[in-house]
Amino acid sequence: MPPSDAVIDRVQKEADKLNKYFDRITSCSVVIEAPNGHKNHHGEPFHVHIELGVPGKELVVAHNPPARRMVDPEEEVRVRKNHEVEGPHKDLYVAIRDAFLAIRRQLQDYVHCLRHEVKTHPA
Repeated sequence: MPPSDAVIDRVQKEADKLNKYFDRITSCSVVIEAPNGHKNHHGEPFHVHIELGVPGKELVVAHNPPARRMVDPEEEVRVRKNHEVEGPHKDLYVAIRDAFLAIRRQLQDYVHCLRHEVKTHPA
């Protein structure tokens, strides 16, 4: 999708926040895919892909919305809107936030491993 200034600004702010967890990030690439390659007029979910380069490793998040839930056909009409796609993923900014939360968790796990703060279990 063509980037807007607001989306670029939001992605930059989220990427800048990662520096407080680890200051040796070497690269950050973010790809946002709009449903069907155009603006989201039909409530379809956005897909956010983040690649974060750190020394010796690349962390990747392909943040896709949850698949449709299986609904009993008798209840389909009553709960259809709630079960199509998780609501938050229909909003671009929420999808960006969720993707950066996922990459932040991976980054924090990576930092814990570097510092040998990971629990080990006896054999």
